[in-house]
Amino acid sequence: MPATKLKEFLDTHNIKYVSITHSKAYTAQGIAAAAHISGKELAKTVMIAVDGQVAMAVLPASETVNLDSLKVALNARKVDLASERQFRDRFADCEVGAMPPFGNLYGLKVYVDETLTQDKEIAFNAGTHLELIKLAYADFANLVQPTVLRFSRRSAAHAA
Repeated sequence: MPATKLKEFLDTHNIKYVSITHSKAYTAQGIAAAAHISGKELAKTVMIAVDGQVAMAVLPASETVNLDSLKVALNARKVDLASERQFRDRFADCEVGAMPPFGNLYGLKVYVDETLTQDKEIAFNAGTHLELIKLAYADFANLVQPTVLRFSRRSAAHAA
């Protein structure tokens, strides 16, 4: 079961969380709809490569990653989306595309978009395309210690 590592970590740290099972969905907005959660509160994990090093960019499902903003914020030479080949082996316990934003469990840096910090609670994939974990953003921040930056923009599907 993919969420075992994550749940054990949360339980070890006495974190209160809710596990939400939903119908199979692959896009962040599809998951939000299936689980009846606002796209603003669903944290999606986007795998990036910063000067060749794989990392996680975590942002609301209703937003998209602005790679140029990340490059500037990180003072990096190059920031790209990571290829599956670059990170697949790190997540043997997860389905591809359903990695939880706990880079600390996988030896990865985590960058969180500042818009996500405004949410009292966040939900995110628990390693499968069928389950989410929902917990307090403050607990997530305490456990993961992400670097908070501004790097998202409203996705075209949600621009008003």
